[in-house]
Amino acid sequence: MATEKVFPMTQAGKEKLEQELEQLKTVKRKEVVERIKIARSFGDLSENSEYDSAKEEQAFVEGRITTLENMIRNAKIISEDEMGGDSVTLGRSVTFIELPDGDEETYTIVGSAEADPFEGKISNDSPIAKSLIGRKVGDQVTIQTPGGEMSVRITSIK
Repeated sequence: MATEKVFPMTQAGKEKLEQELEQLKTVKRKEVVERIKIARSFGDLSENSEYDSAKEEQAFVEGRITTLENMIRNAKIISEDEMGGDSVTLGRSVTFIELPDGDEETYTIVGSAEADPFEGKISNDSPIAKSLIGRKVGDQVTIQTPGGEMSVRITSIK
């Protein structure tokens, strides 16, 4: 039997997933069932786009519930001890300057389950995070990205 994937995450990340799961189970699931009920009342299901749409949404919601339950069940909470030290690790924020132009960027390295680039949270599986993990302030790092190489200098780790 294959081993299940472990999802490293912060406690806050796990709590956010648990809230989303609760919302899907208690609110969204009921809304979708009600939409299906209303769509059924329109008659012929073979040409009922409202019914088809509601069934597709139901499949999506149920799939997301299954995914979230799996992530929560296999979560590995990153402890404060694991985030300690002076190097880049999972759960820490790292600020770097792109070389040579000097654009500054800050990211928090999190597990794939809680990654959200728009909030500055990148997955530990991303090319940037893989290149930065284990490095220290002042290190110059060349990162292989899908768009080509990028050189950076780490300016702070929190």
